[in-house]
Amino acid sequence: MTENKTTVLKTIFTLETKAQADGTFKGYASIFDEVDSHNDRVVRGAFKKSLASAVEEGRLPKMLWQHNEKDIIGVWTTIQEDSKGLYVEGKLLTDVTKAKEAQALIKERALDGLSIGYRVKEALCGHEKGATRLLTEVELFEISLVTFPANSGSRISI
Repeated sequence: MTENKTTVLKTIFTLETKAQADGTFKGYASIFDEVDSHNDRVVRGAFKKSLASAVEEGRLPKMLWQHNEKDIIGVWTTIQEDSKGLYVEGKLLTDVTKAKEAQALIKERALDGLSIGYRVKEALCGHEKGATRLLTEVELFEISLVTFPANSGSRISI
C-alpha cells in the first residue's frame, strides 16, 4: 500500500491503448462532471469516504469482467481521485482465463472501457423530468472492464 491512502479510477482513450506484457494497465473508471448514459453526473469528492474506508479496511474494490461478480480478473493497485476523475491502475491475473482474454482484447484495442459498480449514498436530484442526478457520495464496490462504459470518458489508457 502506498503512503497516499486515496484511490482514484480514471480512464482516458488513446489510439495507443495496450496491455503491458505483465498485465498492467491504467485509466479512468469515472470522469467527474460528465453526464453518463444513465443521466448521472459524479462530482469531485464523491468517492472520498468510500476509498478511505476501503484503504483503512485493506479491501480495495474488486476488478471484474463486465460487472459479473463471478468473474474476478485482476486486482487494482491504485485507485484515487484526481482533478479529472477516478484514476486507476491495475493488474490482470493472466492465469485466469478471462483475464488472459481481456489482456489480448486490450492489446488490440478491441476493449477499452471501464465502469464502476456502486451504491448511491448521497445525490442531488432535479425535479423536472429528465433532470441529471448529481452523485455526491457513492460507495464503490467494483470496477469492471467493459465493452460499453456508461461514462463515455471512462477508458483504459495503457
